[in-house]
Parts: sequence; C-alpha cells; structure tokens
Amino acid sequence: MHSHTLAAEVSTSTSRGLTITLFLVFVAITLAITIWASRQTKTATDFYAGGRQFSGFQNGMAIGGDYMSAASFLGIAGLIALYGYDGFLYSIGFLVAWLVALLLVAEYLRNSGRYTMADVLAFRMRQRPVRTAASASTIVVSIFYLIAQMVGAGALVSLLLGIKPDTTFLGMDADTAKVATIILVGALMIVYVIVGGMKGTTYVQIVKAFMLMTGALLMTILVLAHYKFNLSQLLGDAAQQSGKGDAFLEPGLRYGVESASASATFYSKMDLLSLGIALVLGTAGLPHILTRFYTVPTSKIARKSVLWAIGIIGTFYLFTLALGFGAAALVGSANITAQDKAGNTAAPQLAQALGVDYLGGETGGAVLLAVIAAVAFATILAVVAGLTLASSSSVAHDFYANVIRRGEASERDEVRVARISALVIGAVAIALSIFAQSLNVAFLVALAFAVAASANLPAILYSLFWRRFNTSGALWSIYGGLIAAVVLVFFSPVVSGSATAMFPDHDWHFFPLSNPGIISIPIGFLCGWIGTVISKEDDSAKYAELEVRSLTGHGAH
Repeated sequence: MHSHTLAAEVSTSTSRGLTITLFLVFVAITLAITIWASRQTKTATDFYAGGRQFSGFQNGMAIGGDYMSAASFLGIAGLIALYGYDGFLYSIGFLVAWLVALLLVAEYLRNSGRYTMADVLAFRMRQRPVRTAASASTIVVSIFYLIAQMVGAGALVSLLLGIKPDTTFLGMDADTAKVATIILVGALMIVYVIVGGMKGTTYVQIVKAFMLMTGALLMTILVLAHYKFNLSQLLGDAAQQSGKGDAFLEPGLRYGVESASASATFYSKMDLLSLGIALVLGTAGLPHILTRFYTVPTSKIARKSVLWAIGIIGTFYLFTLALGFGAAALVGSANITAQDKAGNTAAPQLAQALGVDYLGGETGGAVLLAVIAAVAFATILAVVAGLTLASSSSVAHDFYANVIRRGEASERDEVRVARISALVIGAVAIALSIFAQSLNVAFLVALAFAVAASANLPAILYSLFWRRFNTSGALWSIYGGLIAAVVLVFFSPVVSGSATAMFPDHDWHFFPLSNPGIISIPIGFLCGWIGTVISKEDDSAKYAELEVRSLTGHGAH
C-alpha cells in the first residue's frame, strides 16, 4: 500500500514538473515577441497606437484577445459549472454589448481622436479639467479590471503548482503561496507593458487570441466526443454532478432567486437587471477597448475589425457552454470549489480530466493542463498588458502632457511617464487583488463594466451627439457616475457583510445589490445633463466641427 502511494506521489511530482516546464516555455515565447516588438517602437504613435498599421483582421483578433479575458475563459466557465443556466448570462451580456460599441462608438471614435478616450471629450471642452477627469475614470476602471485578471492568475498558478488549502509549498502555507504567485505574476505583466508598448501588446494579443480559440475548440470537441455528441446526456450528467439536480438547467440559481421574503426576491431580480445593463453598456465605455480603434488606418477598417471581433468572440462564448457544463459533468462542482471557492479553475481542471481520459494517466492530464493553463495565462498577460497600457497612456498623454505640462512635453518624456505610471498602477492592482481572492473573476469584471458604463459612456455619447454638452457637463457626468459606482460597490455585499466578500468578517454594507449599474448608470447620465444645463458655456461651432470629423474622418490624425 505504502509503495503504491509513493509511486502516485512520484508520478504527480513528475507530471507537475512537466506542467511547469511546458508552461514556462509558453511564457518565454510571449516574452520574446514583446522584446522583438519593443525594437520596433520608436515614436509615441508606435507606443500608444502601434503605428496605426494593423489590418481589420489583425485588429479584430487583437480586440478579441483584449476582450476575452480571464473573466471569459476562467470566470464564465466557472460560473456555468457552478450555477448552470445563470452562468451563461455573462456570455450573452458580454457579446450583445458589442452591438452597442459597433453602432454608437467605434467609427465616430476612430474618426475624432488620437490616442485616448479623452482626446474625443477634450476636443470641444476645456482641456485640462476634462483630461484630468477622463484619466481618473480610466485608472479606476482599469484597476477593477486588473484585479480580476490577477485573481485569475493567482488561482491558475496555484492549480499548476498543486497549491491546495492545508498544503505547504516551498515552506509556505497555501494562502501565502497564493499571495506570492499574485505578486510574481503582477511583476511579470508590468514588464510586458514597460518593454513592449502597444505594438508588443497587440502581437501578444493576436497570438493569444489564436491560442485561446484553438484551446477552447479542442476542449469543446473532446467534451462532446466524450458524450458521443449527445448533448442531452452531457446536460443530464452536469445537472446530476452539480448536486443541484434539474434546477441546474433552469434560471434562478444565482439571480432572480425566489426566497421566503419578498424583498430578497425583489433584490435578486434587480441584481440580474443591474448586471445586464452594466454588461451591455459597459463595453462601449472601456478605455482599453476604445484605444484599440486608434490602431487602424481608417474608420472603415475600425468597423471591419469590430465585425471580426464579434465573430471571434461570439464563437468563443458558444465554446464556454461546453467548457462550463463539461466541467460540471466531468469534474463535479465539489471538486471545483475544493480547489477554488469562486470556481475560477473549472476550465483548467476540466483540461486535466480530459487529458487523463484521452491521453491516459497522470502524464496525459498534466500535458493538457499545462497547455490550457499556458493559454489562460497568455490570456491574462495580454489583457493586463492592454489595460495597463490604456491607463498608463491616459496618465502620460492626458494628465502629464496636457494638464501638467500644458502640451509642452516631448514624446520621449511622455513615454517615460507612461512607463512609470504602468509600474504604479500595476502595484496598486496587485495589492487589491490579494484581498479579492474569494471573488469570481467574471463577477469582478462586471463591476469594471458598471464603472465604465456609469462614468465614461454618458460623457462619450453626450459629446458625440448632443450640441449643448459642455465642460461642466462632462465633469459632472464622469465624476458623478464614477463616484456613484465606486461608493455603491464599497457599501455593497461584495466588499463586506457576506461569506464571499472581500472582508467577510466585517459588515458595513447598506446597498443590497452586488452590481451598482442600475443606479449608477442613470446617475452618470443625469449628472451630465444637470452639469450642462446649469452652465452657460456653449460652443456650437466646435460641436459642428466634431460632428463633421466624427462622421467623415476629415481632419483626424
């Protein structure tokens, strides 16, 4: 008996060694791409917009790469594996959001801006206050989003290294080891941005989108083949293994839960509505997605790249169904939550199970786990690079060059400040993610979407389509939406007062919903309207110029 256990331990450590080696090879390849691209980055346009030389397909792949974050791959698969039908709502929300971005924002933005979201807002307003507000909201949205990626990375690397609760790793207990992995991963990501700029980031995103699609397709085919392409058997098994029975396949496990008290039922339904609004409106206000529209030569190609992105992302979200239900059926929700409370490791655990199933034994499981984990890690790296780049270029281009130096900064100074701010923003995100480990990453991203939709979207839409809109309106809408969203999140059950909160032992929450969107988005729009109406400032000539430019691209850089 003892020798059998020993053999199992040896094979586990061999397969773990194999997993880690394969994984490191992938990381080395992406680092090489970044260093190669950094040699090509010579001007500020190269650093911020990749020299504006990307084709529609390349930019579509990169947008897909930027958008299919840890939330899509790890978070949604985990939510579907734990909550069945309700988990898939995230996939639908994330996808439908693209229609809003395509119809209302993509083309106008490409025509009227240069590098950042604030370029469009500041075009017809007083530069300094508006750029300060835009860079504040960009940083807050990016930090929310970064926390999600770091938490995903921590969960993933812990699974790879075999760090489970109640085990030690290199003399550290499981919790310390997880914190150490988050810090390490964060440091690695900061290196990517500081070295590579937009060009490096875009190429890493294109490679990663390809890897992610291939990995997800492979797992989807393996899951379906396991059930001989019989979907009802897959769903039946998933429902049985989830421990929830048939309720697993019906709405109402996570949102719209019918409970004994009428108010709890009402809040649960409102939470679903709030989440939906935030997901659908958030994409069009995400700074790191908006900067992507500047990396192409013309608005026609911007539109084409969004169509490519919708195709790529839509296909991927169909795969998440197979991944989530496959993980519920083949891994079981008890095993998923034992590794990670929030279900963030469901997809890699499914890969391990499929590897054992098809390739035979521990080694097969280790190989497939390594491949999928490397894909997920590349996903996190690419998205974090995009986010850190968006927020640091906003600090450098909007705040430093145009507010502090009043447009007198040299390009070299600007890029240097962007690199320094990438370091600071990365450090803040690392610190916050250590507290957010108990939260699901798709859920964390939904918070970033709510903040983006509350603070950025009202200002962008008013700026593009409302003649009277002015500086005070822009400031009111950005700060009003931003403060409303952040304050509501802080006083919600996400931060305190529930078992899965960031601070589960404390309780200061009074706002009952987990997602603030349903309250904070209307506040953002309302503040923008009030701020505009109470100010006498009116510059119709500048609006007319912006209108011509946004519709035709005339005079854009």
